[in-house]
Amino acid sequence: MFYADNPSMTATGPRARQSPLPAVPPAGVAALPRFASAPIATVVAVQVAILTALSGRYGFHRDELYFVASGNRPAWGYVDNPPITPILAKLSTALFGNTPTGLRVVATVIAAGVVVLVALITRELGGGRAAQVLASVATALSGYVLSNAHWLSTAGVDLLLWLAISLLTLCLLRTRDGRWWIPIGAVIGVGLANKWLVLLLVVAIGVGVLAVGPREVLRSAWLAAGIAIAAVIVAPLLVWQAANDWPMLTVASGISEDDGLENRLMFVPHQLLYLSPVLVPVWIAGLVRLWRDPAMRWARSFAVAYPVLAVIIIAVGGKPYYALPMLVVLLAAGATPTVRWLSRGGRARRASAGVAAAVGVVVSVAVALPVLPPDQVGIAMAITEEPGETVGWQRFTENTAHVWREIPAARRGTAVIFTRNYGQAGAIDMYGHEHGLPRAYSGHMSYADWGPPPDTMTGPVLLIGPDPTTVGRWFTGCRAAGQNDNGLGVDNKEQGTRFTLCDAPTDTWSRLWPSLRHFY
Repeated sequence: MFYADNPSMTATGPRARQSPLPAVPPAGVAALPRFASAPIATVVAVQVAILTALSGRYGFHRDELYFVASGNRPAWGYVDNPPITPILAKLSTALFGNTPTGLRVVATVIAAGVVVLVALITRELGGGRAAQVLASVATALSGYVLSNAHWLSTAGVDLLLWLAISLLTLCLLRTRDGRWWIPIGAVIGVGLANKWLVLLLVVAIGVGVLAVGPREVLRSAWLAAGIAIAAVIVAPLLVWQAANDWPMLTVASGISEDDGLENRLMFVPHQLLYLSPVLVPVWIAGLVRLWRDPAMRWARSFAVAYPVLAVIIIAVGGKPYYALPMLVVLLAAGATPTVRWLSRGGRARRASAGVAAAVGVVVSVAVALPVLPPDQVGIAMAITEEPGETVGWQRFTENTAHVWREIPAARRGTAVIFTRNYGQAGAIDMYGHEHGLPRAYSGHMSYADWGPPPDTMTGPVLLIGPDPTTVGRWFTGCRAAGQNDNGLGVDNKEQGTRFTLCDAPTDTWSRLWPSLRHFY
C-alpha cells in the first residue's frame, strides 16, 4: 500500500518497528510513516512565540481568577470541577509569577502538546509529512484551539487529554496489543481529575468499537488493569464529591436546565464555526475516510464515535464545545485526503484554498487572540463572549475600592465585601490588596465553601451585583452606591454591575450562609 502524500512509504520495511509497544499489525494495516519532527517543531516554536508575546494583553479571564483562587485553597475537588486545572494554575503562578503571562505559561505548553498530538494522530492514521504538517498548522490556527491556548481553562486541558486518549486508543486498535490499556487507563484517570466530560469520549469510542470493531481489544486481560488504574486515580475525587453531596452533578443539571434548549439549537452551527468554517470540509473528509477507506477499517469506530458523542451531548443539553476534541481527531484523519486533493488540483485550486485558509486564519486570530485594542474587543464578542471576560478587572477592583471608602474608617474592621459571582470575588482577591481591600466573600460555586465571614463581622456589607431577592431578606439599610464602568465601553458581564451598601446582615453570617449559596 502507498500513501498519497508519502509515495516512498510501503506496508513493509523497518519503519513498522517504530510502534512504542512491539506488536505485529493486523493483515492489511500499513506501517507508520516517519514522524515529521523538524517541521512540527517549527510549527510549535512559532506557536509558542506568538502565544507568549500576546499572553499579557488584556488581563485574566474570570475563570482564571477562580482557578487561581482555587489553587490557593488545594482540595480533592471543587463544586464545579476536579482539581487538575486549579493545580496547574497554582504551579504556573508559583513558578512564573502571579500575572496573566505567568499563569498562561502552562496554557501555552498545553497548546504545544495539542499540536504534537494532532501530528501523531495524523501519523497513526497513515498521514505522511505533508499531512502531519497540514493537520498541525490547521489545528494551531483554528479558533477553538487558539482561544483555549491563550488562557488557562478546563476545556484546554480536556482537549489535550482527549487527544492523548484518542492517540493511545488508535495505537491499541491498530496493533491489537492489549498493553495499550495501561496508558489509556492512566490518561482517563487524569482526565476524570480534570473534567468528568471525558466519560462522554469513553462511551462514544466504546460504542464505536462494539458496533464496528475491532471487538477483540475488549477481551484483553489488560483492560481490567487499565480500569483499575483509572479507578485508583479518581477514587479520592469521588470520595470528596460523595462527602459534599455530589455538587458537580448539581452544576451539570443546572446547565442542562438553564441552557439546554439553546445548547441543542446551537450544536450544529457551533460544530461548523468553532474550529473554522474553512476546516469543515477537512474534518468531513476525515469522517468519510474513516468510514469508507478499507485501509482504515481498524479505525472505523472513530467514525461512529463522533455522531454518538453528538447525540449524547444534544440529548443531555450539554455545551456544543464538548464535541470539539473529537472534531480535531477527524481533522487529523482528513489531512491525508486533503493533501491528495490539493496535489491533484491545479494552481487555481491551490490558490483558492490558500485564500480561504488566509481568511479563516484572520477571523480565528481576531476572535481568539487579544490582537484588537481593548476598547474594540466588542467586535470579537459578536462571535464569542470570552474575550470580554478578560478586560476590565483592575478597573472593577478600583471601582469597588471607591465604594468601600464610603464606609467610615472606624467601621471597616467589621465590614464585609460580598459578591454575586466568583469572577468578582477572584478579581478582588487578586487586585484588592493594591487598594486596601479585604478579601471578598461569595456564595457562588466553591467560594461558598471558603466562607462564611466570621460572625464577629457585624458591620456594613458592600454587595456587588446583588440578587434583588436577597437584599431585603438578609441585609438591612441597603442603598444604591453606583455601577461598575470598565472605562472601555465593553459590554461584558460586569459592565453596569450594581454596588449596594447595606448597614448590616440580618443575622449572623454562619446562619445566613446556607441560604446565600448558589451554583449559577
